Amino acid sequence: MKKYLSLANKVIDYFNTLIGWGLATLLLVMTVLIFWQVFARFVIGSPLFFSDEIARFCMLWLTFLGAGYAYRKGLLISVDILIEYSGNKLASLLRIAIILCSFLFAFIMAKYGFDLADRVASQTAPSTRVSMMWPYLAVPAGGIVIMINSLGLLIDEVLGTQPNPKQEVI
Repeated sequence: MKKYLSLANKVIDYFNTLIGWGLATLLLVMTVLIFWQVFARFVIGSPLFFSDEIARFCMLWLTFLGAGYAYRKGLLISVDILIEYSGNKLASLLRIAIILCSFLFAFIMAKYGFDLADRVASQTAPSTRVSMMWPYLAVPAGGIVIMINSLGLLIDEVLGTQPNPKQEVI
């Protein structure tokens, strides 16, 4: 059983590596678009009409996917005074309860995020004319990433291990 749980954690870590590269790519696209927008507006005098909208959509995806990525790495802000001052057994139970609550929140976020994306699918963005479904899909995608990483944290808690510290945060 321990072998399968360790394998599942390796798959989740590989998934997070892909998410990390996706986040880096989104940040690069956002940076280039914003730089070009400023350069085109103040130097050339003819700004792109779509760059700020695409940069905003990238920021939405970056935020929601990044929240799930940061959750797995333990980089989100938390109040853990109860965990620090409780015994090992109680601290483990508290961590499991927190992970399960986070999973439930992410499930609700994904479920209603898909509903929301479906409701706005007929609307289009003003300058790019893409369906507003695409930026709104960041909400359920972030929820799915949080759910997957909640499973990884739960496996870590069951196995008594910590997430791999040698993986760098992108």
